[in-house]
Amino acid sequence: VSGELPFSGLTKFGTKFLSRFQVAQMNNPLLSNLTLIDTPGILSGSKQIQRGYDFVSVINWFAERSDLILLLFDSYKLDISDEFKGAIQSLRGHEDKVRIVLNKCDQVSQQQLMRVYGALMWSLGKVIPTPEVKRVYLGSFWPRYKTPVANRSDDNNELIAIEQRDLLRDLRSIPKNAALRRVNEIVKRARQSRVHAHIIGHLRSELPSMFGKNKKAKAMLDDLPAEFRKIQVKYNLPPGDFPNPEAFKSDLEAFKIADFNKFSQKLIASADEALSVDFPKLMQKFPSDSRRSAEIGLPESAGDGADGDAVDGQFASMRVSEKAGGRALYTPIGGTSTAPIPPPYSALSA
Repeated sequence: VSGELPFSGLTKFGTKFLSRFQVAQMNNPLLSNLTLIDTPGILSGSKQIQRGYDFVSVINWFAERSDLILLLFDSYKLDISDEFKGAIQSLRGHEDKVRIVLNKCDQVSQQQLMRVYGALMWSLGKVIPTPEVKRVYLGSFWPRYKTPVANRSDDNNELIAIEQRDLLRDLRSIPKNAALRRVNEIVKRARQSRVHAHIIGHLRSELPSMFGKNKKAKAMLDDLPAEFRKIQVKYNLPPGDFPNPEAFKSDLEAFKIADFNKFSQKLIASADEALSVDFPKLMQKFPSDSRRSAEIGLPESAGDGADGDAVDGQFASMRVSEKAGGRALYTPIGGTSTAPIPPPYSALSA
């Protein structure tokens, strides 16, 4: 409800979700510009019906707005429930933000850790349909107020310390990568808008001028993949920019194709100019070692630029919980970390 916080869009998930959504703000310079989203524990079996709101849709809402997504697994419990599987699959399209953390690695020996790591990769391979191997960070993040379990193993201390430093290094890169990701999102939307315009223009042009418009529109929607292939060939558009045919058909059935505006070549030319000229110029403002031009389909260009200054702001940490509980402060294994403090970032943990 507060206009000062960017969560008004969550009202669409209903009062049962909003009654569980908790916000806490802390006046700490270390946490400036930092927003942490902590999701509730994943349920399994019949417990899934007790939430009262669409958990997966909420995860997707936060994922679209986050700069980093942490998936945490316990080294002694790798079960991926149906709800967790749905949550992971809802992150499709945000794979570049996802980091996987295998937590509590000090509870198993080195030999057991190798087996756990292999089992985790096998389980994720069935849920995340990508050929790339996901980076998995090893760690052990015990709350300050809680004493580690008695069966703690010291075999992996050195490895865990190295892995946690790598994770912190990844966190420190978030401000730079976040700016690049926003440019990527603008480019992706521009490409998708161009394809959308071609699809609507093509479908409208195929309608008869007088009679049988509804019949022809239904026939095209029933064979939408074939229409997409025609558009790809005619306008030389990449298949990856096209929407899901079933989802697009479901949305389009609520409208009359004949009522859409005619195809505007002038608007398409403006979009093409932005993609070929304006966005490459914008990319030149980023340091050359941090560009990810290949990721957004832009040509590589030389030249360095200065990073933007961070904007001061309030810190807000949010926790979605099934019941009220205290917040835990985590410390790396072995005591206080000597690693440099990462700069502000925004993260969603699941």
